[in-house]
Amino acid sequence: MDTIMTIMPLAAVMEEAKDYVNGLDTLWVCLGAMLVFWMQPGFALVEAGLTQSKNAANILMKNFVDFMCGTVLFWIIGFSIMYGAGNAFFGWEGFTFIGTDSNVPAECTFIFQTVFCATSATIVSGAMAERTKFSMYVVFSILISALIYPLEGHWSWGGGWLSEMGFHDFAGSTVVHLCGGALALAGAIVLGPRVGKYGKDGKSRAIPGHNLVLCALGVFCLWVGWFGFNPCSTVAATGYANAVSMSHVFVTTNMAAATGGIAAMTYTWLFDKKPSLSMVCNGVLAGLVGITAGCDCVSIASAALIGAVVSIVMCFSVSFIDKVCKIDDPVGAVSVHGVGGFLGTVLTGVLCDSAIDGVEANFGVQLLGASAVAVFAFCIGMILFTIIKKTHGLRCDRIIEEEGLDVYEHGEACYN
Repeated sequence: MDTIMTIMPLAAVMEEAKDYVNGLDTLWVCLGAMLVFWMQPGFALVEAGLTQSKNAANILMKNFVDFMCGTVLFWIIGFSIMYGAGNAFFGWEGFTFIGTDSNVPAECTFIFQTVFCATSATIVSGAMAERTKFSMYVVFSILISALIYPLEGHWSWGGGWLSEMGFHDFAGSTVVHLCGGALALAGAIVLGPRVGKYGKDGKSRAIPGHNLVLCALGVFCLWVGWFGFNPCSTVAATGYANAVSMSHVFVTTNMAAATGGIAAMTYTWLFDKKPSLSMVCNGVLAGLVGITAGCDCVSIASAALIGAVVSIVMCFSVSFIDKVCKIDDPVGAVSVHGVGGFLGTVLTGVLCDSAIDGVEANFGVQLLGASAVAVFAFCIGMILFTIIKKTHGLRCDRIIEEEGLDVYEHGEACYN
């Protein structure tokens, strides 16, 4: 019996293959969005664990607000400012988001960038924890998601002036973390320290977090989430080159986290005589923040070095900001995200190997880009928080701070 074979035209085969490739790339980016969203509960657990139990519900509520408001405002205006056609400083084409030329659908790109936006806003929450009016937190969370983050993001990722100069920030050491850290520093300065944080002699007093189990669990969630944050920023999974790239990013990301944790453990063991769990948690996060800019273009050995260096500097920074600058940052957000993001971005310019991914990062451009974003975010933050403080008031009443924000602000408590 004769077998009749139907051969598809070459054009139809190519079109079907293209659809298959685009489908896999879309699945990869959507998976990344889900993993990065998992960082929201991670941040919530870390922040809640490192602060007092009387404010736990308030901490969790703020993390919900960051993502809920961030989603809506980034859709209405933020995405267009960040990625819309415009000039070197901001975009303006289209609102309620526009399509982009990409190998994945516009909605896929949008949701992936939305979870990044929410991450930047959440960083600010930790440094201003336990003494901020909830209503005012909602206001500046909205402004961060709608205007501040999209504006500076356009410079690097939306075709703005930094991208034209060759500034390299693969997944957001500067765009996400340094921006959030600089805003956090401004907020902590304007807000002032918590009641009882500094004695009459000016010495810092420890206000221990209520649950290191929550903190540690949150760090593990963030570690997992970072495997979406960095590797999925390739925005493509098909083809051997992309497979090599995302595999390399997985390894460098994990290596920096590991050496960051080891460096923090060693630092506290040597200088404080005992290895600190809370500092190891922050050391892991500092390593992850530091490697995010250059995870695609540095070697595995360089990633290990970046994680260790950023973590050690973070440990010093936490003590310096607390004891010398007298700035109260309950969770170390400024040191982990601000200092870690800045240093990681600059080290990318030193350790980048163009043979790995064809990327060339210049030290001077990296330093300029990180400095520009830091200064912009800090200055905007100082202006924004000062206006709120002088008008409606940024800080809650003393009695509310002493007895806890949970009952006064939300009418309920995490622990009854």
